[in-house]
Amino acid sequence: MQRGIGCAFAAIYFVILASPSLGQVPDAIGGKVTTLAPLVREITPSVVNISVHGRVKEDNPLYRDPSFREFFDGPHGPEQEVQAVGSGVVVDAQNGYVLTANHVVAKVSTAQVTTKDGRRYLAKLVGRDPGTDLAVLRLQDAQAVKAIPMGDSDRLEVGDFVIAVGNPFGLGQTVTSGLVSALGRTGLAKQGYEDFIQTDAAINPGNSGGALVNLRGQLVGINTAIFSPAGGNVGIGFAVPINMARRVMQQIVQHGSVRRGHIGVSIKDSTLAVGAPSPGVEGALIAGVSGGSPAERGGIQKGDIVIAADGVHIRGAAGLRNKLGLTPVGERVQLTVKRNGVTQIVVVEVAPADDITRTGSINRRRDPGARAVPSGP
Repeated sequence: MQRGIGCAFAAIYFVILASPSLGQVPDAIGGKVTTLAPLVREITPSVVNISVHGRVKEDNPLYRDPSFREFFDGPHGPEQEVQAVGSGVVVDAQNGYVLTANHVVAKVSTAQVTTKDGRRYLAKLVGRDPGTDLAVLRLQDAQAVKAIPMGDSDRLEVGDFVIAVGNPFGLGQTVTSGLVSALGRTGLAKQGYEDFIQTDAAINPGNSGGALVNLRGQLVGINTAIFSPAGGNVGIGFAVPINMARRVMQQIVQHGSVRRGHIGVSIKDSTLAVGAPSPGVEGALIAGVSGGSPAERGGIQKGDIVIAADGVHIRGAAGLRNKLGLTPVGERVQLTVKRNGVTQIVVVEVAPADDITRTGSINRRRDPGARAVPSGP
């Protein structure tokens, strides 16, 4: 038993040493200890603090807490000037683009960005997408800023080591570490596009928009929310996968917003749907098809189960919704469907949507004592 535990720790130690961004330093007794310092030095210049100024209406003391202000309904009092802080990540140094969380900059068109070494820049809002809680800023007259390389969040596995970098509580840049606790988390937002990475790396108010990084020094997520009884870290944080963020950013830079389309279907998780024609098949069950819609023209039928889109496995309704919601209008999607036990390929063109989702607040009650809240203003 002890030998097995020793082998497990040896394997973890080897994985850590194998990372090109990590190193060893001498200890007090002549040996060496592993350190994350080389990795941290490499990635932290790309993570910035974001300061925003605005005016909000408030009459409840809770409105003064930037973590909660946007997420209360009901009447408010007179407008008051507020200042809040969050985080962001430089992802394109040449053009000065910074990715952050939408709720950090939801009420402003400009923000002040401060780098790790204290340089300050004015940043203009390029666009935002409440549905994924993402926004893009562009630094004005940015010089010598450093971008962090983007990784492939589809290659993440539960148990991978990750590092979170941000500006919790306005204290200044802070680094925490942990594991990928779960993948594909949904059900946090009211109507958002969700595929969250869950991590136990400490994320607190002010971390929103900060970086989630793997041990290769690659950006794999944008920190956005925490699950907490009181708004502080309890080891359950969430990040938007960088593959989703990359697609959102491309549309924002090109159009100023995400132009979502539709194919004209209603969907459910196939394994949860009562009376599903193929019980136990993982995917998205087509519960309805609108007449004259792209789905009907493409041959989609009620009762079909979509198991893949463009060759990527679809685990449930949220996965298909995310795929369609991030596919630019006019592009075609190849859907792999099961119909009466037979697998078929259907190609559907995404058409312009009648309206665009404008909600994305993360505030759904999960139990009487806990809630998911944004990890920033």
